[in-house]
Amino acid sequence: MSVPHILLALLVTLIWGVNFVVIKVGLQDFPPLLFCALRFALAALPLLFLRGPLPAPWWRIVQIGLLLGVLKFGLLFVGMYLGMPAGLSSLVLQSQVFFTVLIAALLLGERPTARALFGLLLAAAGLLLIGWQRPLGNSLLAFALVVAAALAWACANIATKRSGASDMLRLICWVSLVPVLPLLGLSYLFEGPQAITTALTQASWSGVGALLYIAFLATTIGFAIWSFLLRRYPASLVAPFALAVPVSGLLAGWLLLGESLTVLGWLACLLVFGGLAITVLPRSFPGFAKSPAA
Repeated sequence: MSVPHILLALLVTLIWGVNFVVIKVGLQDFPPLLFCALRFALAALPLLFLRGPLPAPWWRIVQIGLLLGVLKFGLLFVGMYLGMPAGLSSLVLQSQVFFTVLIAALLLGERPTARALFGLLLAAAGLLLIGWQRPLGNSLLAFALVVAAALAWACANIATKRSGASDMLRLICWVSLVPVLPLLGLSYLFEGPQAITTALTQASWSGVGALLYIAFLATTIGFAIWSFLLRRYPASLVAPFALAVPVSGLLAGWLLLGESLTVLGWLACLLVFGGLAITVLPRSFPGFAKSPAA
């Protein structure tokens, strides 16, 4: 994986990590399912200016949209509604990395090297440290739903890789169209018309700003870059970068919200980024000539 593309992947993890801080702001004005529906509706707006044929078969676009937009976020939000803590949810969701590696091995024949597996285990140890003092919640069903959301994300990764699309910006914009109506329906059922009306008529500027951030930076730009990398490289090489998302969230909370970061937290950050370096940097990269052999 080239250094510029590694930097692109790290940029996505930074955008998605800060996204957790932005979501905290947005959820003060919008109920979660409505927030998500509006996110995808705005993310699809560039289609007004992006002309041309579909970037992938229509059924593949629907498949990715349902997996990523409806199942992943629907299961995640319902799990959190049933009692799964937000911090722990962000960590459990990253189990999609291991699901992605497993599915890619079974369906695409992508076999991770011993060096990559060592890096993944090291990064996973960092995530365990981050989650060590997190509340576990009181619902096994809620936990299972978030794990299912991670599995849906992993399946969306594989579907994106197999889409055959070359224009990933147009792909993610078309994909964003799919979940809008299902999520609005879920919002109407679970959050109610009164909550929807109140949110749409009384949103603050900070809430609108948060919505714009998650729509255009976290969704349109973030997933366009992520999809580009998935098409160019093995999924087992790209997916591990998602392990850095909770770390970016921790650092963003520390920098932007003044949240404390303990020595254990700093150690966890080092483990995650060290594991990623072992997984994705080429052996010829300075300082990695003696990395564990494949």
